[in-house]
Amino acid sequence: MSVQVRQATVHDLDTLVPLFDGYRQFYAQRSDPEGTRAFLRARFAHHQSVILLALDVRGVGLGFTQLYPLFSSVRMARTYLLNDLFVSPLARRQGVAAALLREAAAHARALGAASLSLSTALDNAPAQALYESQGWERDRQFCEYTLRL
Repeated sequence: MSVQVRQATVHDLDTLVPLFDGYRQFYAQRSDPEGTRAFLRARFAHHQSVILLALDVRGVGLGFTQLYPLFSSVRMARTYLLNDLFVSPLARRQGVAAALLREAAAHARALGAASLSLSTALDNAPAQALYESQGWERDRQFCEYTLRL
């Protein structure tokens, strides 16, 4: 499958909203296209994330990934959190996710970032295999904790 990955803009909302809403539903959230549109519009308006969009040759949205900028105090460098990665069910296992991961790494590298990080479910073996095939390494030094507010 021929895939083009590029940085999305606010003008891509009509393509992004169904993908992002599908992503949320994958994680057992109810469909909310209006809330999704507002959430994404705010990220664009405040320059709070970078969204990379995968498209087929006809311009149909296949998937996306969203990167949030962070900083490493110890390394005194920018890092990015790859918070979201989603591929439409019809486009899975066709290289779309790998293309998004490669473009995310290239984008972060071009901006001088020191690293990219992500989290995935402990039982999500297919995603873990994908990440490792793309050169990502499982952290064996630190545990991740969350405080729900």
